[in-house]
Amino acid sequence: MKVRTMSEMMASGETPEILFWVGCAGSFDQRAQKITKAFATILDKVGIKYAILGKEEACTGDPARRAGNEFLFQMMAYQNIQTLNGYGIKKIVTACPHGFNILKNEYSKLGGNYEVIHHTELLQQLMEEGKIKIKEGGRFKDKKISYHDSCYLGRANNIYEAPRKVLEALDSELVEMKRNKSNGLCCGAGGAQMFKEEEAGNKRVNVERAEEAIDTGASVIVSACPYCNTMMTDGVKLKEKEEEVKVLDIAEVIASSME
Repeated sequence: MKVRTMSEMMASGETPEILFWVGCAGSFDQRAQKITKAFATILDKVGIKYAILGKEEACTGDPARRAGNEFLFQMMAYQNIQTLNGYGIKKIVTACPHGFNILKNEYSKLGGNYEVIHHTELLQQLMEEGKIKIKEGGRFKDKKISYHDSCYLGRANNIYEAPRKVLEALDSELVEMKRNKSNGLCCGAGGAQMFKEEEAGNKRVNVERAEEAIDTGASVIVSACPYCNTMMTDGVKLKEKEEEVKVLDIAEVIASSME
């Protein structure tokens, strides 16, 4: 794929409509790279002029702050804010709720003020504008899909409807888990838990959540967060259900269903 960086665009005197913040998972995790590609494919198809920071993008500092290393967080944040402000960035889209939350709600206190949108919101907007058209039938026709709410998207930012509206456009049945929306169960990776050993207990939280998803009878579990994707995939594997139940990001579902 040919994805242009901000420096390339600025060098040719152009400015993008939107900056795509790829994030650490979307850049380095092999599974999450597929989500990045799917979302970039959608942006290409609908003709949005976008750019990425490329090597100039550093970690947002979210895991550092959640784990209590405020010094490291501020160091990373200031570096990113300098880069973003230097390019005059106004609008950012990200496929990771952790990056979305920190760029939107926490960078402003350090001088980074941007309009930040999550990819589920952009997908909903593009559908409403008729720019994303879903083909008839498609690979999800008559399938049961269950959507898992990310904590940082749902409870932290009150985004519950956008992903569901996007999935309702498919020829499939959306089935809710027992605990959903503001009562949804965390996958177990947020708050920097992704990078540490879990505390003692009698069951892993991601297994508990995967069981809830499997119990809906869905053959596809959709998430909108790379952390959630990893945790749900691990849970499904542990239950030895990976043949019957697929875990996908909402961008992958839409990219493969577009006309």
